[in-house]
Amino acid sequence: QAQLVESGGGLVQAGGSLRLSCAASGRTLGAYTMAWFRQAPGKEREFVAYISWTGISWTGINTGYADSVKGRFTISRDNAKNTVYLQMNSLKPEDTAVYYCATKRVGGSYYDQINYGLWGQGTQVTVSS
Repeated sequence: QAQLVESGGGLVQAGGSLRLSCAASGRTLGAYTMAWFRQAPGKEREFVAYISWTGISWTGINTGYADSVKGRFTISRDNAKNTVYLQMNSLKPEDTAVYYCATKRVGGSYYDQINYGLWGQGTQVTVSS
């Protein structure tokens, strides 16, 4: 059975960095668009970043970011390791949330969680001020 497992969360001071990992088992991620979402306490889950592969070459990769993280977060993937990463720099207290990775279904917006079918269990990120 396909499964996604996130790791790398933790407690960090504002201005610090963390790198989240999302490892897949039972499914090859290379053909999928992958994304990170997050959910803060009392708030709805929101889009953070996506990475897609055109299937043409290793350079045919597209990424997109929420405005709130653009310039601070970087999404990447290592298809050989079947893993997607989220490098988070210059972290702010408002980045505190549970972070989830997910695989996208064919079609639909990159930014809408309804278009993602397989989710991990999440990893907690807490940024102190």
